[in-house]
Amino acid sequence: MEFIRESKIDFASKRFYALGASGLLLLVGLFFMVIHHGLVYSIDFTGGTLLQYRFEQPVSDGELRTVLNEAGISAEITTLKDIQQNSTESLIKIPGEQVSADKQAAIESLLNSKFQNNAHELRKVDRIGPRVGEELKWDALLAVVVSLLLIVVYITVRFEFKFAIGALAATAHDVLIMMGIISILKTEISLSIIAALLTIVGYSLNDTIVVYDRIRENLKRMAGRPIVDIVNASINQTLSRTILTAATTLFVVVVMLIFGGETLKPMVFALFVGIIVGTYSSIYIASPILIEWYQRYQNKEMLRH
Repeated sequence: MEFIRESKIDFASKRFYALGASGLLLLVGLFFMVIHHGLVYSIDFTGGTLLQYRFEQPVSDGELRTVLNEAGISAEITTLKDIQQNSTESLIKIPGEQVSADKQAAIESLLNSKFQNNAHELRKVDRIGPRVGEELKWDALLAVVVSLLLIVVYITVRFEFKFAIGALAATAHDVLIMMGIISILKTEISLSIIAALLTIVGYSLNDTIVVYDRIRENLKRMAGRPIVDIVNASINQTLSRTILTAATTLFVVVVMLIFGGETLKPMVFALFVGIIVGTYSSIYIASPILIEWYQRYQNKEMLRH
C-alpha cells in the first residue's frame, strides 16, 4: 500500500543538519548519563527488596512513605489500581539492602497500626542480592553489545561491510539517544527497559534493512548516477512503508501508554521514543553514513586511475 506516490523529497541535502542535531542530542544525553546525575538503576541491578501489598481501600504514596520513614526505611513506592477487585496494590522498592525479617515485621506492625480500618495483605516479597544485581547489570550490557556486533555480521553477509557501518551507527545512535532521554527523565533502568532497548534495536535494524535493500537494487538500476541521487530515490520509494509501519506500531504503543497501567509506562515510553528515533535514524543516520562511505570510496578509485 502506497499513500505517498512519487515523492521527491531531497533527504540527502539535509543530512548534515540531521547529523549535527543527532550529535547535539547525544552530547546532552551523555552529559546527563556521565557527568550530571548518571543512570538510575532499579533493584533488578542494585539489589534490594520488593514488597507488594494489597489494600482494600486506596492508600496514598505519602501515607505509606510516612510509615516507612518511621521504620527508618527509604523506598520508592508505586501504586497500582485493580478495577476488577476494587482494590489498590502498592509496590515498595527498597534499593541497596535486603530487608531483614525483623524490619519486615516492624513494617507490618506499623501498617496494622496506621491502617486498622483498611484490610491489607502482603502479596509478594522479592529479595535481590547486590552481587546478583551487579551480574544482571553486566549481562544486560553484554546483551546490547552482542546484539550490535551481530548486526555488523548480519549486514556484512547480506549486503556489504560499508552497509554494516551505517546500520551499526544508526542502531548505536538509537540506543544512546534512548539512554540519554531515560537519564534526563531519571527513569529507573529495569529489566523491562533493557527488553525495550533490545526491541528497538530489532525495530531500527528492520527499518534500515528495508531502505538498504532498495538502495542495493537501485545501485544496479541507476548505475552511473551519483550515490546521493540513488539514496534519495530509495528513501522516497520506501517512504510509505516506513511511515505506515511507524504509525501502526506507535498506535499500539500509545494505547498501551494510556491504558497499560503504571508498571508498564516506563517500558512503553521507552518503546515510544525508540520507534520515533529508529524511524528517523534509518533515513538520517544510516543512509547519510552510507553516502559518505561511497563518496570516499569513489574518490579513492578516481585517484588510483
